[in-house]
Amino acid sequence: MSREDWQNLPLGRETTYESTYNPKLLHPIQRSVSRAQLGLSAGALPFFGEDEWWGFELSWLNPRGKPQVAVVRFSFPAESPCMVESKSFKLYLNSFNQSKFESWRLVQDTLARDLSAAVGTSVGVTLMDVEDAALAVEKPQGYCLDHLDIEVEKYQPDSALLALVEDEEDVSETLYSHLLRSNCPVTGQPDWATVVVEYKGPALKREALLAYIVSFREHQDFHEHCVERIFCDLQQLAEFSELTVSARYTRRGGLDINPLRSTRIEKQLPPRLARQ
Repeated sequence: MSREDWQNLPLGRETTYESTYNPKLLHPIQRSVSRAQLGLSAGALPFFGEDEWWGFELSWLNPRGKPQVAVVRFSFPAESPCMVESKSFKLYLNSFNQSKFESWRLVQDTLARDLSAAVGTSVGVTLMDVEDAALAVEKPQGYCLDHLDIEVEKYQPDSALLALVEDEEDVSETLYSHLLRSNCPVTGQPDWATVVVEYKGPALKREALLAYIVSFREHQDFHEHCVERIFCDLQQLAEFSELTVSARYTRRGGLDINPLRSTRIEKQLPPRLARQ
């Protein structure tokens, strides 16, 4: 599938919402299309990570016909050959609405089986009660870049905006911004996120990093690949001993997408945020 073929995805078309379980609604997208633009190949990725999706509109019927509702967390490994197109994901989840399942566990196992088949590797799935404590939100940790007074002229990604602080000793810090905005490559709809950069190594010039983050404002790409571009551009800038880039995107259609890319395999996403 090429970038031109994205215009034929379900996301860009009027569709019928099915309410009977149908795994054929899932539409995979090859990650290699956008990664090729970054010079990345499947066998030599410079990062570890995952895409954490949260679903807030999952419902089905128990054996007696009573509706059940749950919040569900999905974990897609970054090394999976494919990701799932978001509208097809929503249509698939909607198809559970009028289908009967014997138990919550069966729903969870069904989701894991179907999604793993779609993306080509094992997908983690966890169902939670809508009052589960795991849904609590927190404030980001680190330094917020958004208070910096900068002049902005570029609204397409430009790695030349990035810079290091001259004659500065190596640092270990976490920087974040709520100003990341990109656009869906199929519909042009805006996607909003808080992006977090954790690193150890040469000090980043904070004003430059903020200008670079803002430069995505008119860029069209999927959430996952925006984070990968940020990671790769930073990795090209300097030799960091550790580097992690993550983003928590706001919810659309009951789903939010939260990619993380890191030089460390054990890194985890920051807590959920107020905008989610």
